[in-house]
Amino acid sequence: MVLDDAPASTDVGNRVFGDRLPLALRFVEHLTTSGVERGLIGPREAARIWDRHVLNCAVVAELVPDGSRLVDVGSGAGLPGIPLSLARPDLGIVLVEPLARRVEWLREVIADLGLLVEVERGRAEEASTRRRWEGADVVTARAVAPLARLAGWCLPLLRPGGVMLAVKGVTASSEIERDGAAVRRAGGGQARIERCGSGIVDPPSTVIVVERVRGTGSDRARRKRG
Repeated sequence: MVLDDAPASTDVGNRVFGDRLPLALRFVEHLTTSGVERGLIGPREAARIWDRHVLNCAVVAELVPDGSRLVDVGSGAGLPGIPLSLARPDLGIVLVEPLARRVEWLREVIADLGLLVEVERGRAEEASTRRRWEGADVVTARAVAPLARLAGWCLPLLRPGGVMLAVKGVTASSEIERDGAAVRRAGGGQARIERCGSGIVDPPSTVIVVERVRGTGSDRARRKRG
């Protein structure tokens, strides 16, 4: 299945994906067929996959430095990790997802698209996952958890100076106000909001950006034990 509005979106798709637009449309086909059949995408979302999900995620690439190592936490249906890989083949991306059926689907899709993307079955808060993927330049998350929990899971995966990009909606400002202290305890700096994709998606994607400015308490304890 290819979106009915895909031809009308060709110019926008080319701006975002370039010569990888056919792969992006192939990913949409996976989402709207096997993604729905296997419960990764709700049936009501199928008609708005292109703008609301794929483009909405891909434009976050505006905030990702060239050649970054990126960990996508709670990747689910590969959002935002797979659109970012399609838009930015310079990135080294790993998708972290705990559910076996989702991991199986992600690996099938990545193989079909020919992407150099790794998939880790696990949770960001698990020690084994942190050992394998810590030191990332960027950690992304979309529709995973409130900001306080995300900071505790994602910031330890980053190198100092790396950034967490949490794709959010209308709750972004209130989450920053409510969870600022938790973000600082987890080693983050002042959270800020960025809008991505102006002129491409309407409304632009809302992203909470948090830089890792110091180690967490568990990091310091681990160094002391070492």
